[in-house]
Amino acid sequence: MLALVAGISVLAYLYRAHLPARIAEPLGLRADISDIRARQVPLLTRALHQQGLTFGAPVFLRIFKEESVLELWVENDGTFSLFKTYPICHFSGDLGPKLREGDKQSPEGIYHVTKSALNPNSSFHLSFNLGFPNAYDQSLGRTGSFLMVHGNCVSIGCYAMTDPLIEEIYVLVEFALEHGQDRVPVHAFPFRLTKTRLKEAAQSPWHGFWQDLRPIYQAFEATKKVPTVSVKDEKYHLN
Repeated sequence: MLALVAGISVLAYLYRAHLPARIAEPLGLRADISDIRARQVPLLTRALHQQGLTFGAPVFLRIFKEESVLELWVENDGTFSLFKTYPICHFSGDLGPKLREGDKQSPEGIYHVTKSALNPNSSFHLSFNLGFPNAYDQSLGRTGSFLMVHGNCVSIGCYAMTDPLIEEIYVLVEFALEHGQDRVPVHAFPFRLTKTRLKEAAQSPWHGFWQDLRPIYQAFEATKKVPTVSVKDEKYHLN
């Protein structure tokens, strides 16, 4: 039996390896993580070097729902430089935070990705867990699970990217964690929290929540250093 299973696995690998990419991808026959690393590492190393950045340096992610973008920043001499802005293929729900399991709402707030959150064998190509509910969400009794950034461009509460883009993002996050970063911060915002845009959103029931997030957004905009954030009295606080 073991020999049969092994034989089938080898045949499946050989079958996938000889399929054109345009056929293999719709069939869900995606490359495994070792293939992805082998392809992405030299490309990303070169692209980072062209911007004076180092592959494996600490990274920081910012998400803006209104623009449907994910920014990836890389640390360079103590501050962060924008490496790339990736279009989000799909997220679900509206502007505003996730409240409960099953509301199909993508989260907003301050999250972190650790090594244990990485899933190279995800059903959605590649994924990493944002860690919802965090301490802030828990203080308000919010519920939900498996809120991810992943591939496959489908979402019921996650931030979904196309498969080629999640490969870049995943490998950059993975190698930053492998090279000493203990956790990758992810700041998920409804929009860029400028004074003007917040004024336009004054009638939203989430205006107060977004006002609490604004000092965190402003601190990074001003210094290009990721601020330290704590949770107290059911609010985010900039330390």
